[in-house]
Amino acid sequence: SEPVGRAARRSRRRAVVEWGSIIVVALLISFLLRTFVIQTFYIPSGSMEPTLMIGDRIIVSKVSVTWGTIHRGDIIVFKHPPAEHCGEPVTDLVKRVIGLPGNHLTSRGNTIYVNGKPLDQTWSHVEPLGTPIGNVTVPANSYFVMGDNQPDSCDSRFWGFVPRHDIIGKAFLRIWPLSRFGFL
Repeated sequence: SEPVGRAARRSRRRAVVEWGSIIVVALLISFLLRTFVIQTFYIPSGSMEPTLMIGDRIIVSKVSVTWGTIHRGDIIVFKHPPAEHCGEPVTDLVKRVIGLPGNHLTSRGNTIYVNGKPLDQTWSHVEPLGTPIGNVTVPANSYFVMGDNQPDSCDSRFWGFVPRHDIIGKAFLRIWPLSRFGFL
């Protein structure tokens, strides 16, 4: 009876150690994925409507910024600029890339021009642009970003360019609500 009890305790101890190891490894993998690969974000405002609605949840790829290229039209998440011009108490913002390093941007009426050519804004509201873009040239390693809901978006028109090192990642998937699940 004694050896059977000892064997049972050893077996239980082994199971606890195995489960503990599995949990530690799972937590480590989760931490590494969130830190270096992907992260979820909640959309708190209507500045990206109709593409992203208030309450949507998105997945952002950090690897695509670290090892990839940022293109005009990409939706990015970045650290809020230090200048507080819009009263937004958030730490991370979601906007669309309009201007790339070296691009010259301006606006006339409701049209945005990039290097003298009208920007195709099929993703944007058809409402007026709101605050115009002055004649600006995007500096090296920086980006000009705007919300899709341009009249209701605090963006590069107000606080300037987003340095590449402030970009957290590219949004690529809406995961909530399920009725709007899909790639961005």
